[in-house]
Amino acid sequence: MAPTAEATFSLPQSVVAAFETNDRITRYLIENLPEEAWNAKPPEGKGRTVAAIVAHIHNVRVMWLKATKAESIPEQLDKAVVTPAQALKALLQSRDALSKVLQRAVTSDGRIKGFKPDVTGFVGYLIAHDAHHRGQITMLARQVGHPVSQKTMFGMWEWGSRGKD
Repeated sequence: MAPTAEATFSLPQSVVAAFETNDRITRYLIENLPEEAWNAKPPEGKGRTVAAIVAHIHNVRVMWLKATKAESIPEQLDKAVVTPAQALKALLQSRDALSKVLQRAVTSDGRIKGFKPDVTGFVGYLIAHDAHHRGQITMLARQVGHPVSQKTMFGMWEWGSRGKD
């Protein structure tokens, strides 16, 4: 019996899908973040706000899009004035643009301009970067008295259910 299209595994497509799932998890956190945490000043006034951290995530993606000379490069976010809605929209734009860069790489020579060793390493970098900052966001929200709910904390680990928009 021949495998169905759904049963066929494609490593190149899984690499792109892993980045897209990672993005959905970041957006899930923002969607479920207590709104009071968004612009709360960090303890002792040092460090970034949640808004600034999220802007940084997007802006680093934009930096890589510029480095790879991507077809579509979204505008950077201003950490001082960005709203959650603007951040969610921008993250979708940078995700979509990076997904095209990744798709091109996985269907050609596996390389990302300006990044070594290859597309898989680049996806690992992008996921690690977002995950690091998700940890900062959850810690900062707790420190400023507006912790992320347990449901959201566990929900960030639900890669199977976050795998599709």
